[in-house]
Parts: sequence; C-alpha cells; structure tokens
Amino acid sequence: MDEDTFNDLLKLIENDIQKQDTKFRNAISAKDRLSVTLRYLATGESYKSLSFSFRMGQSTIAGIIPEVCIAIYNNLKNQYLKMPTTTQEWLKIANEFEERWNLPHVLGALDGKHVVIKAPANEGSSYFNYKHTHSIVLLALVDANYSFLYVDVGRNGKISDGGVYKNSSLAAAIETNKLNFPEERPLPAGTKPVPYVIVADAAFPLSRHILKPFPFRNMTWQQRIFNYRLSRARRVVENAFGILTNRFRVLLNIISLDPSKAQTLTLACIVLHNFLRTRSPNGYDVKEQNIDRRFTFKYTLSRQAGNRSTASALDNRNEFVQYVNGIGAVEWQNDLA
Repeated sequence: MDEDTFNDLLKLIENDIQKQDTKFRNAISAKDRLSVTLRYLATGESYKSLSFSFRMGQSTIAGIIPEVCIAIYNNLKNQYLKMPTTTQEWLKIANEFEERWNLPHVLGALDGKHVVIKAPANEGSSYFNYKHTHSIVLLALVDANYSFLYVDVGRNGKISDGGVYKNSSLAAAIETNKLNFPEERPLPAGTKPVPYVIVADAAFPLSRHILKPFPFRNMTWQQRIFNYRLSRARRVVENAFGILTNRFRVLLNIISLDPSKAQTLTLACIVLHNFLRTRSPNGYDVKEQNIDRRFTFKYTLSRQAGNRSTASALDNRNEFVQYVNGIGAVEWQNDLA
C-alpha cells in the first residue's frame, strides 16, 4: 500500500475511528489506529510486539484492532465487495473466464477455506474441523481476476464446505433465480442450451448452476480432460485465497480472538484485498507475465458430496465434456490431464 492509498483509506474511515481528546490526555490519532491495525493484519504480530513498536498498551491495541476492522468493512463493502446485479455484469465475468481460463459459461469459482482460531471457551468441539484445528469457514465466490464477489464467513469449522454453501444466502438466491444470471444458451458450436455455471470442487453438489468434477475412479479419457480443464478454471479461487493469506499474514496464524471478532477481521482482509487490487495495482496486483497458465494441479483431493445429482445437471456436465474434447480443446490438455 503506497502513501496515497493509505491516505485515501484513512479518509474513508476516519470519522468512525477518531476519538476525542480529553482534559487529561490526547486521544490516539485515527492515522495511528489505522496503522497499527494494518500492521497486525499484514504481519500477524502479537499484541505484545505491536505494543513495543507503536508504544501503545496491549489492552489498547486489543480494543483498537476490532473497532478499525469493523470500520474498514462497513465503509468498503458496498463498493468493493458486491455481487453483480445485471445480466451484463455476469456476462462480463463469463467472458473473462473464457478469455483467461478457456472455459465458457463460467460466472465464478467457489470454494471454502478454514480460518484457524483459538479454541473458543465453552463451545466444545463445535469449531473443531477435520484438519484437527479449530476454525471458522470462509466460503467465497471469486471472479476471473482473483477478486471476491461474495463471501460467507463465520460458520463453525465442523461444517463442510458443501454444508456451508447449502445454508448460505448465495444458494438461496441461486435457487430462487434472484441473481439475474444470463439465460441458457448453447456452448460455442453447440446446439443444446446450457445454463451458466459456477465451478467448484467435489465437496459441492452438482446442480443446474454448480459444475463439479467427475469422481476420480474409472474415468474415461474425456472425463479426465474435463476434470483438468475444470480444475484449471476453478484454481482461481485457490489462488485468491493464497494471495489473501500471503498479503494478510494474520490469516496464516492461529487467531486468538473469539469467533465473532475473527469473522470481522477476515471480512476486513477481504474488502482490503479487493480495495488494493483496484487502487494499488503496482504494489498489490498479481504479476503474471512469466506464469504459464497451462499448468495447474490436476485433481482436487476433496471428497465427493453425497447429494444425488439431477439428470439435467448430469446432461449439462456432459455438454461441457463434449466441448472441452471438441471445438474447445486446447493444444496442451492431452499432455497435462
């Protein structure tokens, strides 16, 4: 973050974090409050370490950071974390996925991430996950340029990614057709209308608007090609998580806050991620000049969800199989699948 971007961010939240001076002492300035919060988010340093660096008491820092995170999220979310509302906006995202990742009809990549926290008091094993840590779940929908479109943060880590999605407002909006998705149309050179889809891994249910890979046993060669091409488009969300956690390294540590404060902290990191990708591309944006976009992991290791897929969802997936093995084939896919 350069100085101008810092000052712009400060202007956006200053009224919400500035405190009044008293007769006994001057209040900590809004600039210092923002500085210590950004340092904490970027490094994950302990409050004790920050207290030496900024000459503030640990209890003071403990009060400042959640308050500033709330202000950051509340002031940035409407502009820097918003779902498309029109068909044209969705089509723009689909075009970017087709141009950059060679898969048409894709409106976003969906996945979940565990944000590790200290075991909450009196919660038993509610937040204990399959990785043997305590966590809250970050469910995210990401566009073709690593920006977050939608997030659901705060559900306990015991719930699977598919379970979080099933109970999310995103799933409800998709099921009730409230997102203005584009109308079904054939894939390039196809004849059968196919719905626009969100790509996801095996933990999610295959449905009309969710496209996931085939089970990994007894696959045909065409299905292996499809799984590779799907994973190539779906890796965008994995990359976004990687960028987020490496820029805001507090997310790499065990967050010693209660779940509600950890949720606020995570939301602040997400809107800052989108803000900085827009406002400070030279220092934050992803440099891809030397990246060969062909290469990616071949298959996800997530378990298949237990939901029974509908016949129409299976037919839609087969349309994508025919596309990536036909007119939509890329020259390197047979070497990498």
